[in-house]
Amino acid sequence: MAQQHHEMTAGEALSVYLQDQATDFLRSLRLHRESSTDAQGAEESLAAARALRRASRRIGATLHTFRPLLDPEWTEGLRPELAWLSGTLAREHAYAARLERLLTALHRLSTPPPAAPREPDPDPVPVPLPTLPRTAPATAMATAPGTRQDPAPGSRSAPAAVGHRPAGRVGPPLAERSRELGDGWAQSAVPGARDVRPGAAEGPRPRQQQAPGQTQPGKKPSGPLAVGAAKAAALLERQLTLARTRAHSAALQAFGSSRFHAVADNVAVLASEVPLSPTPDTDLKPLAAAAEYHLTEAVAWLPLVRAGLPYNAEALVHGLAADTAPDAQDAPWLKVRSLLRLHRYAQEVLLGDVPQDARLTLAGQALDLHREAAEAAEAAASAARTPRIAPATAYALGVLHADQRHEVEAARYAFQRAWLRESVTAQ
Repeated sequence: MAQQHHEMTAGEALSVYLQDQATDFLRSLRLHRESSTDAQGAEESLAAARALRRASRRIGATLHTFRPLLDPEWTEGLRPELAWLSGTLAREHAYAARLERLLTALHRLSTPPPAAPREPDPDPVPVPLPTLPRTAPATAMATAPGTRQDPAPGSRSAPAAVGHRPAGRVGPPLAERSRELGDGWAQSAVPGARDVRPGAAEGPRPRQQQAPGQTQPGKKPSGPLAVGAAKAAALLERQLTLARTRAHSAALQAFGSSRFHAVADNVAVLASEVPLSPTPDTDLKPLAAAAEYHLTEAVAWLPLVRAGLPYNAEALVHGLAADTAPDAQDAPWLKVRSLLRLHRYAQEVLLGDVPQDARLTLAGQALDLHREAAEAAEAAASAARTPRIAPATAYALGVLHADQRHEVEAARYAFQRAWLRESVTAQ
């Protein structure tokens, strides 16, 4: 498609992109209407709703960036309606993801860390088996050293005496003798060997080591958060589930409203014919460059130097303020997130199917995590302001709020690394 853009005019290239997105919008709407009510149908409905949001965002962003090429009256009428639809469909998924995020973080904070694995005992040094000295015959023992005494002709040499046993008697094997003597020096010196005699008492068996991260069956989480973690989780689940149910009902009402049908009709017209301006002589590249300039200017106002320091605690300290208004410190970051989306969608219009720079994708993912963590921290703070809750519950929610503000700080650090890496590469 990038080659086709060199052959087409700006209006034609813009029309191709908008028609593709409008076709995706109508296809997702049809899949959403045809989805059943069972479990599989619910998954299909959620996937179709996400595709609707994706197409709505791209159409609305394209209408905003390239509005000099389009009919201004039609553009200004459709763009707010697409923003309303995208926001209405996004609330249900946002509440579900927020609840899962908070419950996972609360479980992680209330569960004690696993004990460090015990180092295995070093292997014992093998002790060599004692060797029995070879004893000479009794007759040779009485002979002076260095001389040899031959037996008398016709006489039979007696076998050598072993230990204190009389000569000529073959004793039991060495292992049996050691048992008779009380397991003396002749016992086995092999490491880990046990006595296998019937009725022999077994020594203490080695304790089995527990795998790292594995908890004993039936062991409950312990620690300072264990008291209020369960009540805090129940409170968050009750509040966010109620909000999700209301968002689902609002989405169903939106699908059946005349306002949505008007949006769908306008998108259907867009799929067949794009209403361009009477004189679409403006090029696409200057408009895309303007979107990139606005993004760069907004990023310049961010405290990237401080965000580049890990554990700077700026997001945490500001989040502990007593002001219940939306966090003013997060507003510039949320604005950069919106401008980054406009820039990415403008690049899609210019490049078509050509993959974009991976650094833009990483920066967008970091800002998405920033928004999720900021909203999760606000949800924890809102739950902590519930009247007549136990002090232990409020304490658990406060720790959870601080944890999510740390996640905000980590997302800013990740964005700073991705953005400065992009700037250095561009130079």
